Amino acid sequence: MSTSIREARENDAAACGRIIHAAFAAIADQHNFPRDFPSTEVASGLAAMLIGHPGFYGVVAESDGRIVGGNFLDERSTIGGVGPITIDPAVQNKGIGRQLMRAVMERATAKRMPGIRLVQDAFHSRSLCLYTRLGFATREPLSVMQGAPLKLKLPSYEVRPAGKADISDCNAMCRRVHGFDRGAELADAVVQGTAAVVERLGRITGYATDIGYFAHAVGESNEDVMALIGAASAFSGPGFLLPTRNHDVFCWCLDHGLRLVKQATLMTVGLYNEPAGAYLPSILY
Repeated sequence: MSTSIREARENDAAACGRIIHAAFAAIADQHNFPRDFPSTEVASGLAAMLIGHPGFYGVVAESDGRIVGGNFLDERSTIGGVGPITIDPAVQNKGIGRQLMRAVMERATAKRMPGIRLVQDAFHSRSLCLYTRLGFATREPLSVMQGAPLKLKLPSYEVRPAGKADISDCNAMCRRVHGFDRGAELADAVVQGTAAVVERLGRITGYATDIGYFAHAVGESNEDVMALIGAASAFSGPGFLLPTRNHDVFCWCLDHGLRLVKQATLMTVGLYNEPAGAYLPSILY
């Protein structure tokens, strides 16, 4: 089939949302996992937000004048985050995904990004193979965790809402852990009222843009991340992503009644530093 790729426009949100919902539902149902998006309306709202946000770049695939797929690149940081990439289930396995991935990878190159990253569902073997062949290296197995809010406080760890005055300290800590900061994401979360910081001995030792699927967290220690998880009023979306190799935090979550929803994989192209601290990635990275 003949397919063309173009930049996403505001009036593409409904079509993109329909495809996002249908594509994620189809692969989740096939493998008997919970759906990431409960309805077309929720998926369309996400698509509209991504298309309308100046920090994201979106592309769509068209065939015979009809949108059959889409992909996005989060450009808010030095490192780009890819996704969600989705193709209409009726036209999958025809090379459209490869075209959409190449489009955002070329965009990242044009923006001189030193690296890009993504997170894929581990049960989706086709996407794992596609991304690997496009140059993405597997870096970290992730566990998606969900459950009731823990409503607990760790002794000596104080969690409070983050404000604009905290952004500089949080960015400095993120650079120490990852080698770069995610300041624009944090600034968005502060405005939205979802960001939190954890303090120990009067000093910020961790922060989270939220505890959930589209949020990330960074801490100097496992206890900092535990404190942020423990203080969360809810785990937004399908859950939060936890590096499975972090045995202590993973076991702590299980011991406190949180359940494993599914496994995922963090993959990268370009710059990657082994994190020098504890962290929770978002569904983008």
